Amino acid sequence: MRLFLGSCFTLLLAAAIGLGATWLTLTRGIAFGALTIGAWTAWPRSGSVEIDPYARATIARTGELPVGTGDGVAFYARSDDAGKPFDGRCSFTVSGLSPAARFWTLTLYDPEGRLVANATDRHGFTSAEVVREADGRFTINIAPRARPGNWLPTGGIEQFVLVWRLYDTPIGVATRTTKEGPMPAVVEKSCS
Repeated sequence: MRLFLGSCFTLLLAAAIGLGATWLTLTRGIAFGALTIGAWTAWPRSGSVEIDPYARATIARTGELPVGTGDGVAFYARSDDAGKPFDGRCSFTVSGLSPAARFWTLTLYDPEGRLVANATDRHGFTSAEVVREADGRFTINIAPRARPGNWLPTGGIEQFVLVWRLYDTPIGVATRTTKEGPMPAVVEKSCS
């Protein structure tokens, strides 16, 4: 009887640890084959047949449709280049040169994957509409209050996620290295 109870306890403990680790992996968005460039992280295999089981489970859980490998790649940023998590009450800038891509979009989401509600109903920018400097560089201000130039309002939410989708791009497709192009810098400017 003692052996049976000990075996049951061990089995329950192993199941709890395994299920807990799986739940943690799925809720944190951890998957294999990540490509990180600065603050930006992408999982190029998520839109292919080579997708790992954790990424497949995360996609099933969130209902998000990944960008297909032949179409492009989506990069996610949950913090600035210094590693500080995004706070919608603070001001950040995304600046630099555009990565090599035929077209791109930058969109602001809440941590649950919904568009951030704001008074101007602006949720992102595209490569076709962003205002650039003469040398091709751009700056997008992400802040709760209006800023001159390219401004993305945060609505003052506590946390947000930036998603940079690159369409028809070589980044992450062939060699899966970070040497394929620059990604814009993400820097905190001020926090009230």
